[in-house]
Amino acid sequence: MDESIVFRFMREEDIDQVLEIEHASFATPWSREAFYNELNMNKFAVYIVLEVDQKVVGYCGVWVVIDEAHVTNIAILPEYRGRKFGEALMQNLFDVAKTMGAKSMTLEVRVTNYVAQALYRKFGFQKGGLRKNYYTDNQEDALVMWVKL
Repeated sequence: MDESIVFRFMREEDIDQVLEIEHASFATPWSREAFYNELNMNKFAVYIVLEVDQKVVGYCGVWVVIDEAHVTNIAILPEYRGRKFGEALMQNLFDVAKTMGAKSMTLEVRVTNYVAQALYRKFGFQKGGLRKNYYTDNQEDALVMWVKL
């Protein structure tokens, strides 16, 4: 791989690029204000960006509360998918969560998002339950997944 790959903590100046990823990835994308608040007002939140050749192509977020990490979101620009960047980002997120004292991690994923579920299973996530009508755009259920770190 000739590309220069960097993981770093998200900064305010990354929000425009993160919003581009967000809008390309989710039916109900977060707003600029939501990311601003996460970065500046949520003491539990940590967001990481993945840069390829100095362009933000992916990001993820987690809330670490006591010893539990809750993944808020993870996304890669569509044109960069299928190149193991999501896997690398998730590994980085695991490392950060462990460093912050997390002993377990949880997330919600659409029941029809089989690609994401396969990625999470690679990291040992297992089904923990179902949140009925979780997604506001189409009332799709969310699969709750957990893993011990």
